[in-house]
Order: sequence, then C-alpha cells, then structure tokens
Amino acid sequence: QVQLVESGGGLVQAGGSLRLSCAASGRTFSLYGMGWFRQAPGKEREVVAAINWSGGSTYYTYSVKGRFTISRDNAKNTVYLQMNSLKPEDTAVYYCAAGSTGATMSQYDYWGQGTQVTVSS
Repeated sequence: QVQLVESGGGLVQAGGSLRLSCAASGRTFSLYGMGWFRQAPGKEREVVAAINWSGGSTYYTYSVKGRFTISRDNAKNTVYLQMNSLKPEDTAVYYCAAGSTGATMSQYDYWGQGTQVTVSS
C-alpha cells in the first residue's frame, strides 16, 4: 500500500514557475514508477510526465516538453514536477500516481488527492 500526498500548487502568473512535490508513504516507493497527471474542468485526466523507478527514464506529454521536469528522490520517498514557463492552459488539478511507468491511468495503482494549479493570463 502506498499513500501519496501532493503539495506545491497555487496561483501563478503566466510565465511563472511552480514546483509540485508528492510525498509517498511506505518502504517500497523506489520500486514504483511514478506519474503526474492533470485534469482541467470539463476535460479528461491526462498524463503530464512519468518517471521510472530509478529516475533513469522519463516521459513527457508533448505540450509540456522543454517546460516541465519530473524527478524523484528515493531517499526522501518524493517525486517532483518542476513547471516553468507556465501557461493559462496548464491550469488544472495535478495528481501524482504510483504504479508501473507509463502514460495511461490504468498503469497506476495509487493516486494522491490532487493539488490545484491556476495560471493567470
């Protein structure tokens, strides 16, 4: 069992930056791939980025490539999402998830409660 708690969301102007954190409980964090997803009002939840258990392999959805960076610290049981050059279209609730590394929701077994990111124009 893994419990995930996101933090770091908030309100930022377009062009600004935020760093999301996801703290995981449990001693098996390092065995899981981790993902960040987001869901905007009226839209389906979509993958933003994913990282494998070691941090050696990452995936980004096209719209965030070059702006967002996913990383993890297995010693701290934490995964991060550094978001730079934020745009209003990045506004969403951001969720972290633990499971096998991938770009689909079905590949993840555990989910956090989400953190709101709002980007003003």
